[in-house]
Amino acid sequence: MDPKAQKRKPATKKMNKTEEQIMSEPRHNMVAYLDPEGKVPHQTPVYKTLVKEFWDSENVIEIDGKEVIRGQVKKRNVDVSVEIINTILQLNDNPEAPDTVPIMCQRGCLLIMKCTYDIFGGQINNIFFTMRYKFLMHILIQCLSNRRSGYDMAGNDLIGLMVALILNKPLYISKYIFSNVKENLRRTGATGHKF
Repeated sequence: MDPKAQKRKPATKKMNKTEEQIMSEPRHNMVAYLDPEGKVPHQTPVYKTLVKEFWDSENVIEIDGKEVIRGQVKKRNVDVSVEIINTILQLNDNPEAPDTVPIMCQRGCLLIMKCTYDIFGGQINNIFFTMRYKFLMHILIQCLSNRRSGYDMAGNDLIGLMVALILNKPLYISKYIFSNVKENLRRTGATGHKF
């Protein structure tokens, strides 16, 4: 067959988007939902009044040698523990896994990621990361940080979580979440309300 007689495929328009344009598309600025099917299996409404009632009555207690946050909702005790978080969120965490990443491991990974900020400073602004890592840090801050204002700063514990994900290191994430919830209980003052 004559090559000239064959139909040519129409030329596709080449989209030369920069990395910044790709990462700032509207779909990237949505709250993350990690269901692989992309569907919500069931919707359970969470009422603000019930959450507020829990926070207003909370207390950290010890049951069988384990810390538990106990609050009351509709005059019933509601307990939140590391194990309950692991079960409810279906994280399948290994309780034997470490709950922190050593600071020197974090520092080494940040250097490989070309992050120029000194990790020993306590918190890192995500402007010091390249675009891809900045996006990952943004998602982690949005989903797993208990920050009240500003979503640019990450503490060593959140940096450790990111490093564990990047290096595929085991980490007891349920304990990280529990610690952040517990941290909320220490908030005091006019701007430090728990809810």
